[in-house]
Amino acid sequence: MLQWAKGKIGRGAAVPPERKLSRDAVTSLIIHSCFQFGASMSGLFLNLYLWRLTEDLAINGLYNIICFAITPAAFAAGGWLAKRKDRMAAYRLGIVMIALFYLLVVVAQERVAEYYVLFALLNGISSGFYWVGYLVLQYDVSTETNRIRYLAINMIAFNSAGLAGPALAGLIIRRSEGLQGYILIFALAFVMFAAAAVISFRIPMQTMRHRTYYLNLMGLLMSKHRRWRRALYSFFVFGLFQGIMLFLPNILLFRTVGREDWVGYLGVLFSALTVATGYVISRSAQQEHVRLYLLISSIGVTLGAALLLLDVKLWSVAAFMILFSVFNPLAVNTLTSYYYRLIGQLPLKGQLRVESVIMRELFLNAGRAVSIALLLLCAADMRPSFMAAVLFGMAALQFALPGLVKERQ
Repeated sequence: MLQWAKGKIGRGAAVPPERKLSRDAVTSLIIHSCFQFGASMSGLFLNLYLWRLTEDLAINGLYNIICFAITPAAFAAGGWLAKRKDRMAAYRLGIVMIALFYLLVVVAQERVAEYYVLFALLNGISSGFYWVGYLVLQYDVSTETNRIRYLAINMIAFNSAGLAGPALAGLIIRRSEGLQGYILIFALAFVMFAAAAVISFRIPMQTMRHRTYYLNLMGLLMSKHRRWRRALYSFFVFGLFQGIMLFLPNILLFRTVGREDWVGYLGVLFSALTVATGYVISRSAQQEHVRLYLLISSIGVTLGAALLLLDVKLWSVAAFMILFSVFNPLAVNTLTSYYYRLIGQLPLKGQLRVESVIMRELFLNAGRAVSIALLLLCAADMRPSFMAAVLFGMAALQFALPGLVKERQ
């Protein structure tokens, strides 16, 4: 796959020079693949671990709300570090903190549920540092001509690494006594994050010439740049759906199949579909069709969520996740590529990339936190039919996305 990423893909299909990826771009894909392998084992089952310990969806919801609420503040701190030092400084610190987080989970074991607020804070802070570094790095190692391709290959690498993780984790949990399998996969995740931290040193630090941190001027920029402001609103709407999707479908899957290993095996199927979608996007997506792609994605995920309104059984949950795995990557790639193009059009020509990434994450996480909070506040009980209605409502809101993006001023 790395040869394909570099553009050496065989007879008659060579990628044009301007669309090939640089050495640092390929290295960033390797790092993120290691990260995702660990995350696909641990992240998928951390919410299930909390569920198994407490059987309380409210704790899962509060855990995620705290993560999303603290992440923007961590993004701001990571952005300051990226501006003062380099984006790699924030990136590496984030990886190390995530590794530390899972090491502490291994040490605490069942007491994670008792201290879930502290674990949520650490997870949110470490994620903020990691993602601000990585999102800025994505911008830096890609160009206007190869960015759609880079983001699509990143999606393929991200999900390919996630293919084996859930299946391996599910198998380990199934063959272990009690909840000890969870602890083992968290320990394996720690090893993968440590490996990602080591590989990250292959990307050199850069001396930042422009160290002024303009985060305090983002409100003024929003008032002056309508197109950018509407793009931020689109990430809030997108976050409303993503917040629910980060933990609710896995709980629905577990309720319908009753076994963690089958949740993992189905996760492999869903990741494989996302890989296939990423490959198609990398080969054929055009940046001028932003609205069309967002409309197609919205139709797909809403149709899938509508199936859950008929009945919440294995067939409907699996069908929804299949449609989500096929159509959601199109929205992720489209919105991200569109937003990166806007960054280049802002004042100071790219010097606001750190601040822009922070604002993107602020709106995205606000949407995630709001949707989970509404789920917890409005639910008299956590019946599957209510969860299905919430998923459908948030999916239908995605039809607002095409109206919030504009290719021309």
